[in-house]
Amino acid sequence: MTVSFLSPSLVGRAGELTALDAALAVAGSGEPSAVLVGGEAGVGKSRLVNEFAGRSRRAGARVLAGGCLELGADGLPFAPFTSVLRELVRDLGADGVAGLLPAGATRELARLLPEFGEPAGSDDAGAARARLFEQMLILLEQLADRGPLVLIVEDAHWADRSTRDLLEFLIRNQRTIGGLLIVVTYRSDDLHRTHPLRPLLAELGRVGWVRRIELGRLTRADTDELVARITGREPREDAARAVYRRTEGNPLFVEALIGDGGPDSSLPESLRDLLIAGVRRLPEPTQDVVRIASAGGKQVGHALLAAVVGLDDTTLASALRPAVAANVLLAGSDGYSFRHALIREAVHDELLPGERGGLHGRFARAIEGDPLLVPPGRAAVERAYHWYAAMDPGWALISAWQAAAESGRALAHAEQLAMLSRVLELWDHVPDAADRIRADHVAVLEAAIGAAELAGEFDRGVTLASGALKEIDPSADPVRAALLRSSRGHLAKLAGREDYAKDLAEAVRLIPADAPPAARAQVLEVAAHDIHHREGFDPAEARARAEEAVAVARQAGDPAIEAMALVTLACAEPFAASLERNRALLAEARAAAARAKAYQPLLRAAITESDMLEGLGEHELAAAVAREGVAAAVEYGLARTSGVTLAINLAEPLVSLGRWDEAAEVIERALEFMPPRVGRSSVWRLAGDVALGRGDLPAAAARAASVRAALDGVRYKDEHQLPLARLESEVRLAEGRPAEALAAVEDLLDHYNVSSSSRYVWPLLVTGARACLAAAGDEALARGAEALRERLRTEAGKLMADGVTQSAHQVTFAAEMARADRLSPGDQLAAWDQAARAWETASEPYPMALALQRAGEAALSAGDHDGGTQRLRRAAKLAGHLGAGALGGDIALLARRGRVGLGSQDDDPGAAPTGPPEQDRLGLTAREFEVLRLVAAGRSNREIAAELFISAKTASVHVSNILGKLGVASRGEAAATAHRLRLFDSFPATGDLDGGTAGRR
Repeated sequence: MTVSFLSPSLVGRAGELTALDAALAVAGSGEPSAVLVGGEAGVGKSRLVNEFAGRSRRAGARVLAGGCLELGADGLPFAPFTSVLRELVRDLGADGVAGLLPAGATRELARLLPEFGEPAGSDDAGAARARLFEQMLILLEQLADRGPLVLIVEDAHWADRSTRDLLEFLIRNQRTIGGLLIVVTYRSDDLHRTHPLRPLLAELGRVGWVRRIELGRLTRADTDELVARITGREPREDAARAVYRRTEGNPLFVEALIGDGGPDSSLPESLRDLLIAGVRRLPEPTQDVVRIASAGGKQVGHALLAAVVGLDDTTLASALRPAVAANVLLAGSDGYSFRHALIREAVHDELLPGERGGLHGRFARAIEGDPLLVPPGRAAVERAYHWYAAMDPGWALISAWQAAAESGRALAHAEQLAMLSRVLELWDHVPDAADRIRADHVAVLEAAIGAAELAGEFDRGVTLASGALKEIDPSADPVRAALLRSSRGHLAKLAGREDYAKDLAEAVRLIPADAPPAARAQVLEVAAHDIHHREGFDPAEARARAEEAVAVARQAGDPAIEAMALVTLACAEPFAASLERNRALLAEARAAAARAKAYQPLLRAAITESDMLEGLGEHELAAAVAREGVAAAVEYGLARTSGVTLAINLAEPLVSLGRWDEAAEVIERALEFMPPRVGRSSVWRLAGDVALGRGDLPAAAARAASVRAALDGVRYKDEHQLPLARLESEVRLAEGRPAEALAAVEDLLDHYNVSSSSRYVWPLLVTGARACLAAAGDEALARGAEALRERLRTEAGKLMADGVTQSAHQVTFAAEMARADRLSPGDQLAAWDQAARAWETASEPYPMALALQRAGEAALSAGDHDGGTQRLRRAAKLAGHLGAGALGGDIALLARRGRVGLGSQDDDPGAAPTGPPEQDRLGLTAREFEVLRLVAAGRSNREIAAELFISAKTASVHVSNILGKLGVASRGEAAATAHRLRLFDSFPATGDLDGGTAGRR
């Protein structure tokens, strides 16, 4: 009887296949979906996903698959994604793949596959890596738009750090991709306690759309069926019992046992013997080639194996044919792979130590002689693996140095750091190491420091910098010492260490006046940037340091550092007193960054300017600058990094302006992009503010709790902890819990010096004053409330009020204190009228409505019924326009008590500006009018979504509403209507940050 070794059909996995089918159906419905398939070696993970892939293709889905490669502890950077790209290029051509990306930009994909041309420069490696991730996501998004898409990543237990990072990025951002299912397989029995995949699996397990399947061994009945499928007959009971007892239902072992002679044969002593038995039955020449192939990895190309074995193609094919026939090896289009990694491991382990080293040396020399024997981008890493396995320290050191450079070009910074660490490990074993790589030991340490920062290994970077400093004499080489001190201080700051500043100061002291300008500018810029971020910083010191950095950067002809220094200089200037100068400096920074094609400082300028404008109450300008920044971030492929930060800076002024529906769309989109937890805290806080304004207390409380959890353990920063305390206090007040509201304010004042944070302290003081008034009627709380009220008054006396918003908070605080001090109704009315005017000036309708309500109450108490009616009607109209349900209810209750009719009111002149007047918008909302402008400009739904930072689905809903309201059937008719009516003649399209339009407003 002929035995196939492999079952012609999958056995015992109906439930798992059904689960995968269901996951694909979820993805097909537009929802995110991912499945992590774990199981021990040989249990059938690959067989399961291959079966599922076939079913999916037959159902019309596109399936892309790639596997992680076993190269010792190093892995191969981005290996599965390189395979996916290669498959797409075979299917669509390089131009076809490029056509799926915005403007055909494949400059980062070129780092993985040479078919895409020359990679972009690596001067801004952090931004380049973000663009690479973004391009991969957009590519999958575009493919999924064409139909159901399955991405399979196998053997994730071998994944390198870069592959794990990209995989996590894709799964966390699946909300933006309808129609994509991601399936990942891994060996669960390989995951020891410190295995790097374990933390990733734990993190992904918290993502709502990720499902884990643990593939178990076959049952006794399924094992019997597998034996029957392989042999073509039902096994005898005693033989079936023996097979199950020996293999315990592991399909690979069942197949190996059957291949060893069937269920009637004697059983090997060990499972390793069972796996190797099929190899031992091969002809001796075939065994020799299989043993050599085992040193090449689970997969080895035909040309490489021929070069190592020393056989011509025909002779090699003849030698390997028995191994393929026996299912020890599988033949692919350009090489061979072991049917299972366990078989390769068993063969490789049988090699004698000297034999093993010699074979790895032969592979290394073959690749050295002809790098084209391996796929593009793999030669350096594979050479490093083989020379290290060959235990040749000299060549291992050289190849690790070369592999580090290759990994850096591929933006695989963790793997670059691993290779540089290997160079350092081997250094003392190679007497002429510096001559071999043409770099001294400190140069290797400096390269490792840079890689550590890019890989996020900040503590490791500090250790490396400390080691390098021990080898440097500052008096003999002050420039190098200064740069190392600056790097160590910067990394220590990123690591959250408290003693970092002395390194930055020492770097400035060490750097000579006649140092190369580029080095001096770098040291000065880092120090200046840090100064203005310190609590209680000296603006004069920060300004002087930044001005010097700008001057030296210009002397050096380094526009990237010049741009960073200009942004720092703008931050060192007083915002309110120097707004136009600051905006001019930021426009200069953008122009310098554009010259350098340095996108991070360019976007940092947009982030800084929009944040500065919002802090001063220039909400419309802040929103415009942030929106331009979002568009630029999308253009540069950084939508999910700098773009999310800018989206937060866009949502904040929209909330202030009372454009809550627009803000909610931006917030929803930002959360879909899964920003880091500190970024998420800001997004959730804005969502909490909107929920609180609309009277949705459960949602507001939930958002506040999410912010609290996200900031747990995060170092204090005024822009995070102060708004959180304010939101929590507001929620507790709304819930009728004044004691807890008081406690939240007191706790913050007890623990932090807030006198230098006027932007974030004024709102907290206002909330604290309200809490004091709410607690005054409770005898148990009254004394504490009175003490806190005086403390708040003292804190307010220390603060400046920069800009219209802070001024409005200042007068609102005075009005709240007038209530708490029980001043006369007339005095309270004057205070609240002043507050209402201040909020009108600031274009913030919600606090304006609240001030008008308080003013109306004071007017009624003073006997001014007409004045109270006028104010309450304005407040009610504003609250209704905003959808501020709780405030509207409070106004209505006060009106009933004061016998005030709120009936119809005149249009409120104090409402926040929202673009052209309603009568000029053809019945469209402000948001719909903005979308119509983009439709008229010829933008697609996806382009509209990118520019407004909303989802494509939301953009589609807006377009449908516009067509309905205009009574037209198509986008073209809508655009024609807009042009015919000249709706947008006075509303120019969004500017371009590169040209500095934001700075010219």
